[in-house]
This record gives sequence, structure tokens and C-alpha cells, in this order.
Amino acid sequence: METIGCGTALITPFHADGSVDEAALRALVDWQIESGIDFLVACGSTGEAQTLEEDEWLRVTRIIIDAARNRVPVWTGCTHNSTRAILRLAEDVKKIQGLSAVLTANPYYNKPSQEGQFQHFLAFAKAVAPLPVVLYNVPGRTAANLEPATVKRLAEAASNIVGIKEASGKLSQFAELAHTLPKGFKIFSGDDGMTLAAIATGSHGLISVASNEIPAETTQMVKAALANNWTRARELDKKYGVLFDANFWESNPGPVKTILNLMGRCELNLRLPLVPPSEPTQTRLKKLATELGLVK
Repeated sequence: METIGCGTALITPFHADGSVDEAALRALVDWQIESGIDFLVACGSTGEAQTLEEDEWLRVTRIIIDAARNRVPVWTGCTHNSTRAILRLAEDVKKIQGLSAVLTANPYYNKPSQEGQFQHFLAFAKAVAPLPVVLYNVPGRTAANLEPATVKRLAEAASNIVGIKEASGKLSQFAELAHTLPKGFKIFSGDDGMTLAAIATGSHGLISVASNEIPAETTQMVKAALANNWTRARELDKKYGVLFDANFWESNPGPVKTILNLMGRCELNLRLPLVPPSEPTQTRLKKLATELGLVK
């Protein structure tokens, strides 16, 4: 997999009745690509994947691929805490035409051991082969950390395990991944605020929440860091660092959908158990978005 740079973990816009807002989704894809984003990730945490029915997950992924029109690679998320269930989903993933990679997170809630995670990810990778697989380590959501040594085992055991989205919040894990993974294995930050540090230790880019709101600026920051233009990268990180934090003032993607709603790009609808941010948080978000020039 040659993909590097900045990818957007796209939101899934909904109508007030809870149905997918296809028109808004297609418009978001066009805006993202016109803004210079390097790739798109459908149906991740920011896309409220765990609230989507299986047919909706497949439909949203296909809409994004169709709207992208081969202009950028499109990945999709595919995560489950049951290995049996994810192997069944793998059959559907393999049928998606035009998909560039699949992103799969730690099995959540079960708190599996390193060996359990190894066997889970390896079984999934074999089931979707030769489709590239990018691991997603997000212990804050799954209660399971995927250690670099296990990532190395997986990369050696399955040739189609080609990258990782690292969101442990531990810079030491980024460094160990960069030092031990084989050449060509891609490491992406899963945390906007850690992007510069991650790239400085050898990572290849970012899978971003904030690029939903500022695709051009986030991409410019990542590309500047990858080009060793640290002065420009730090300027952008300093300007938008508060936005990186603000997107998690309440549960993601509530804040990012709030700002996109203020920008006129989606309705402020989430699926239970997620709800829009509280009124005080919405007021803070509106003030910040105005100060950053995202809304008038």
C-alpha cells in the first residue's frame, strides 16, 4: 500500500428521521477531495459505524466510493468483538468494488490478550486477502492495547496487513512501531494532536477527525511535516490545536457534527446512544468556529 499523508475519518450525515443523508455525504466527499485530502475512511468511529446496520455500512461505503470516482483511495472500517461475526462480515467486504483497504480495530469489550488479538486480526486478514488491512489500535474505546511486538508478528504472518492507525496516545509506541516494523509498513496517527510528534518519530501520516472541518489545512500540516517543513507544520498545529481538542469536548462525533452543521454541511443528527453536545458545549464550539473563521 503506497498511501501516505492525511485521510479523513468521514462522518456519516443523518436526516432527522435517522436515515443516511446521501446528498450531504456526496457533497462532503467532493469538498474533501477538492480540498486536497489524500484518502477517505468510511464507517469508522467518527462515522458512527457501531450504530449502522450492516446494509447501511455497505451502502455508505459504496456511496463514498462512487462519489470519490477514483480520485482518492477509499477505505472502510470493519470491526467486531466476535471473530466469528467479523469473518462473516469479511465476505461482504470482499464484494465491495473499488475499495482500497479495510481498517479494523481491536475487539472491544472482551479485553483480549495479545495472543487473542493476534489470532483475531490474522483470521480477518486471511479472510479478506488480498485486500490490504490496516490495524486500528484505539484502547481508549476498546479497553485493549495492541502492542508493537504483536503488530510486528501480524505483519510477518500476513502480507496483506500493511499498516496501523495508532491511537494509544503513547509516543513510545509510535517510536517502537517505526523502529521495528518492516520497510513499507505504514503508520498513521489516530490523534490529530499527536500528528507532528508521530511523524517526527517515523510515522507516515494521519487519519483525522479535524479534517472533516478543515481538510485543506490538516492536509497541509501533514504534508509540511512529512516534507520536514516543521516551521509551517507547527504554525498550523498551533492555530488549530484547540480545534483538535474541541472535537473531543464531548463524545466524538458530536462536536465535529456541530461545527459542520454551523458550516452548513450536515444536519446535527446522531444515532443513540450518541446525542448532540450540551448547549454550553455547542456555545463554546460556535465561538471557536467563529474565531477560526470556519463560520461567519
